[in-house]
Amino acid sequence: MLASCANAETGDSAVAQAGEAFTVTDVAGFEEPWAIAFAPGTATLFVTEKAGTVKLFDTKTGETATVTGAPKVDYGGQGGLGDIAFLPAEAAATLGTRTIYLSWVEAGEGDIRGAAVGKGTLVCSAPTTCAIEGLSVIWRQTPKVTGRGHFSHRLAFSPDGKYLFVASGERQKMQPAQDTGVTLGKIVRLNLDGTPAAGNPMADKGGVSAEIWSMGHRNILGMAWDGEGRLWEVEHGPAGGDELNLVTPGANYGWPVRSNGEHYNGDPIPDHEAGDGFAQPATSWNPVIAPGGMILYTGDQFPAWKGHALITGLATQSVVDVVIEGEKAREVARHEFDSRLRAIAQGPDGAIWVAQDGKGARLLKLTAK
Repeated sequence: MLASCANAETGDSAVAQAGEAFTVTDVAGFEEPWAIAFAPGTATLFVTEKAGTVKLFDTKTGETATVTGAPKVDYGGQGGLGDIAFLPAEAAATLGTRTIYLSWVEAGEGDIRGAAVGKGTLVCSAPTTCAIEGLSVIWRQTPKVTGRGHFSHRLAFSPDGKYLFVASGERQKMQPAQDTGVTLGKIVRLNLDGTPAAGNPMADKGGVSAEIWSMGHRNILGMAWDGEGRLWEVEHGPAGGDELNLVTPGANYGWPVRSNGEHYNGDPIPDHEAGDGFAQPATSWNPVIAPGGMILYTGDQFPAWKGHALITGLATQSVVDVVIEGEKAREVARHEFDSRLRAIAQGPDGAIWVAQDGKGARLLKLTAK
């Protein structure tokens, strides 16, 4: 592995040197993992596999087990089982019984599909014997459309634990990201039961418009809160133009009207610029990093990373280290691996956990030397 300082605008590495400030331990294997999350208060890591399986990994014993009760998913392309999330307020020393949220792709009638979010109860009778009970859909991406890309379906709870934020991709249809009558290309803010939260920017419009928190997004694969209670998201651009954005209510992030990339066929897209009426990226990448997931680090094991965004790169096969400076950000290092990296989580002891992408993927633990 290599560590390199990188220019966030160009992706060019200025310095590359062998050695790392952490040790990497290969701990377990999974098939096409998409998301990883610790149950709050425990040392148990939960993993979603895209084909539709929820698994757990007991980080104390090294045991892996399958969690029963996962939903039926529409698997293919970028679709399948997605994110997993737990209520921070339900932290406990043992798994016991707690609320669980999942996102996945469900089929509609005909060749259409869309993301869904479900809420259920995780019941664990033993450390590696867990089942999801009473799982029911509380939110659906609107409308279902053709294709198998850009579902996003990333989940994040507000710092006060009162609201659920859901990233909803534009499904490779582009224009719906600017349509306030649909939830494609949006971040929505919901109550914990999936209903629109009071005070949303378009609450007076009713319908799905009342769910919308921000718009003009492409394919969000990372959302996280900073120490000031601000929401950040990282999303895929087209050919170039991956973006890290500070999310503010009612803001429009420009897709597909503005992007620092261009269409895959080479057609230009006007770059973001001051005064264009859209929210500007905190930073962007060209060439792309192809983000897989993101955390904002809060632990003590890596003091130099505290407050930084750590983003897994699929295309770059790296963990990208980004420092946040006010409302802007810049890449300061790129920790390179020999595989595509899909998911990232912070452990209770401040260690970093990373899941590779694809079949035969490995779960890696990063600890300070």
